[in-house]
Amino acid sequence: MAKITDVAERAGVSVTTVSRVLNNRGYISQAMREKVYQAMKELNYQPNELARSLFRGKSNIIGLIVPRVSHPFFSELTYSLEDYAYQKGYKLLLCNSNGDVSKERKYIEMLKKNQVDGIIMSSHVLDVEDYLNLNLPIISFDRILAENIPIVSSDNFGGGQLATKLLIQKECRKLAYFYGGIGVPHHNALLASARYQGFLEELKNTEIEHFAIVLESGNTDSNVHEIVQILQEHSDIDGVFASSDTIAAKVIQACYQLKKKIPEEIKIVGYDDVGIASLISPPLTTISQPIKKMCELTIELMAKQINGEEVQLVNRLPVSLVERCTT
Repeated sequence: MAKITDVAERAGVSVTTVSRVLNNRGYISQAMREKVYQAMKELNYQPNELARSLFRGKSNIIGLIVPRVSHPFFSELTYSLEDYAYQKGYKLLLCNSNGDVSKERKYIEMLKKNQVDGIIMSSHVLDVEDYLNLNLPIISFDRILAENIPIVSSDNFGGGQLATKLLIQKECRKLAYFYGGIGVPHHNALLASARYQGFLEELKNTEIEHFAIVLESGNTDSNVHEIVQILQEHSDIDGVFASSDTIAAKVIQACYQLKKKIPEEIKIVGYDDVGIASLISPPLTTISQPIKKMCELTIELMAKQINGEEVQLVNRLPVSLVERCTT
């Protein structure tokens, strides 16, 4: 395998000149550049990206840590973040923590060793000090890490209000809020918990019966079975607000097993508006997060931080109601 010294010898220049051509540093005549490029082509030389990043002090790589990339929301999030990062000249290094403290800590160490320019955190299982000691630009997605770490989120509280207001307008008299995902440390830091606060706020001056149901961490089949049992025990539930479209889809499956008619007997509202929301049957009414705009903003904020610019700490985007066939 050819080395940079081989390229310098073939081109008849110094190693420093080859390095300056590779990293586009300093003045190099066009004739000299072409001579170096020709030598690289003849030797089939492949530059060492890590060495180049050390020379530049910048790798153009951003680390992304998500709790579970198989989840429809985080799958779409990852796709959009990668797309906008690429447009800005960055590559993403994806880490799937699965809510595991040890795994997340090892991923963070790996990202540091790989000289990433910054980290986007969409998982949060470590203590705050672990993030503050990184000395890297960090953007947090929809969760609180520390007061001085910028956050990008949607209006979770307003989304909870929108969903609940619709169920009230549809004359539901007994509402259930289904949520999950609390089986990890620091779950109280998740801004998504504000969806439930919005639910409660909209109901506080009504006489509508309501309660919240926490789904145990588990696979889809176990969750659906759990929902079936709850709907059997409370057969008069006629309105459901689910904290995600994935949970709403499980509620729909449970209703199908119980032969409950949607929306005649029970109305369901989800949250996120990921792809499955319009594909399941019946198509799901949901609160739409502007995922693409949130991802674009996240990458813009990261790029500014990498360049040493100050950024706004709290960045909250509005949500909207998308009504389909479940209400």
